[in-house]
Amino acid sequence: MSSAAVEEYVLADQPRKLTVVRDLPDRIFKIVATGGGVTVLGIMLLVGLFLTLRATDAIGNAGLSFLTTQAWDTDNHHFGVAAVLVGTILIALVAICVAVPLSTATALFLTEYATPRLRSFLVAVIDLMAAIPSVVYGLWGFFLLQSRVAPVSMWISRHFGWIPIFKVDGQDPNNPIPSSAAFTSSTLIAGLVVGMMVTPVVSSIMREVFSQVPLGEREGALGLGATRWGVIRSVVLPFGKGGMIGGTMLGLGRALGETIAVLMIVSPVFTIQPHILQSGAISVSSLIALKFGEANHFGLSALMAAGLALFLMTLVINFAASSIVARSRSGASS
Repeated sequence: MSSAAVEEYVLADQPRKLTVVRDLPDRIFKIVATGGGVTVLGIMLLVGLFLTLRATDAIGNAGLSFLTTQAWDTDNHHFGVAAVLVGTILIALVAICVAVPLSTATALFLTEYATPRLRSFLVAVIDLMAAIPSVVYGLWGFFLLQSRVAPVSMWISRHFGWIPIFKVDGQDPNNPIPSSAAFTSSTLIAGLVVGMMVTPVVSSIMREVFSQVPLGEREGALGLGATRWGVIRSVVLPFGKGGMIGGTMLGLGRALGETIAVLMIVSPVFTIQPHILQSGAISVSSLIALKFGEANHFGLSALMAAGLALFLMTLVINFAASSIVARSRSGASS
């Protein structure tokens, strides 16, 4: 075979380059979708830049002590976010401990047990829960939940007060009639309310993940003699594990930023409060809502610095959640 024939054969064996010709609606949709994504990213960057610029005075004055100081006295330039960050994290963790089991059970019931008619009704109800204003949750927690949770907190403190997080300062565990005043406006009550607010978000994410389980794997497990619970345990939960973790972390990011409901329930204290049953707590968002109206120029800068700390913490959690979801089987398939 001549060299020209060999060259012609090699060129003919190469894959052809395909050219996609997009019509006008496709091009318009691509431009709109790209513009929407860039706009969201730009808004997020502008929010971070705004908080950074407005927080410069306070951070420059406080330095690294801003992260270690518990008090909040901007008039005397003695302030920090140590107490409010700990309070924010504790309230969010209590909320997640409430929301994750409830959301998991709800999502499994909707995808595995509920009839189509009941499923559509419950999905609408759960989505409606996400649309309820936070002030309504705050009123519910303050007037209805608080008086009913306080006796439970007393019982937990009496029997499990030897555990540090369940200890209540100034309360005698042997006192048969303890005062309920020390158990109201606590981290636990605020976390329960925020947990009910987070549940619809986490439940919706888990429901979507569980509904993507391949039908062949379900039928294969049933064909091998697995029960419905066996299918859930061996197929559904392993497939949706990444989505469950991602949904939990997204719910955690939502819980960290809750404001009005927490402010209506807690009694603000600017010391690190590790006892979740004891009255007194604070979060970054409730601090901003509490001090914003009376703050001077420097006080506003300090509040912006606290908001920047919350913004960065929430951003890290959301990016971590997105990464976990993308690496999971359920996230990769979607």
